[in-house]
Amino acid sequence: MSKAVVLLSGGLDSTTTLAIAKAEGFVPYALSFRYGQRHAVELEAARRVAEAQGVAEHLIAEIDLRRFGGSALTADIPVPKGRAPESMAEGIPVTYVPARNTLFLSFALAWAETLEAGDLFIGVNALDYSGYPDCRPNYIAAFERMANLATAAAVEGRQRVRIHAPLIDLGKGDIIRRGLALGVDYGLTLSCYDPGPEERPCGQCDSCLLRARGFAEAGVVDPLLMRLGMAS
Repeated sequence: MSKAVVLLSGGLDSTTTLAIAKAEGFVPYALSFRYGQRHAVELEAARRVAEAQGVAEHLIAEIDLRRFGGSALTADIPVPKGRAPESMAEGIPVTYVPARNTLFLSFALAWAETLEAGDLFIGVNALDYSGYPDCRPNYIAAFERMANLATAAAVEGRQRVRIHAPLIDLGKGDIIRRGLALGVDYGLTLSCYDPGPEERPCGQCDSCLLRARGFAEAGVVDPLLMRLGMAS
């Protein structure tokens, strides 16, 4: 079985991606980040998910992106609340963290090279986050080309780097249905950008609204809300 490094935030998309990597026969090594995000409680969700899915190893890397700011997730900028779906798809939202996926994939690439693994998994989605430049197919393809120019194993012809983005053209409802078919427990996950005490989601940030819409499309109750006693 081949090894793969899977970026794991503890959210819905990355958890589904981890399950897909396992279903495709990879031995997953999960990589999460404490990068100064205001919703750092997502790392507790990542730990729960990694344990539940039985990854080979789970690392949490430290990068302090608060030094740069520029995002509602890393600076004193309000997280947008109550936006309509069409508003979320217009422009680049203030929740975009500059170069975040480039940094995350670079760390994943470094770890993969030491593991002698050629496969990296990332849960980006171009439909729900079309405003994020580092969630688009052309970005993923470009990073893969760069990775195969920048690693010793690829340059020496021993191993080709492949970036897997299995959710990139799926809507939230389809993602959830895919995960449920693979046995994912979404009650372990956390998607909120501005959670309250005890990981209670705000219910109004873009991520919460997209998650709620996804579960509605899938026709199931969000098990996270059930676990927290918030389901109506």
